[in-house]
Amino acid sequence: MTHTWNVVVQLFDADDVETDGTETTAHAVLTTSSGTSLEGHGRARRNPDDPEVPEIGEELATARALRDLADRLLKATSADISEIEHHEIHLRR
Repeated sequence: MTHTWNVVVQLFDADDVETDGTETTAHAVLTTSSGTSLEGHGRARRNPDDPEVPEIGEELATARALRDLADRLLKATSADISEIEHHEIHLRR
């Protein structure tokens, strides 16, 4: 049996007026084959002294969103196991 889970990452760029740089945010959504979904968020800011290379901000924001998503998935899994085992479970990264 094969199950397919999908992750969609949306990226948003905005000028950061306070730092005079660019901020990229990423929103990652995991949808399981049963329809359950989890979200992760990430952000990257370009220093105004750095060259403007949008791909770098997108990569960093996406990596952070996926890491956040993975952490949330581990917490959800721990909670599911804890419910079955009737005691608290902590899964390591």
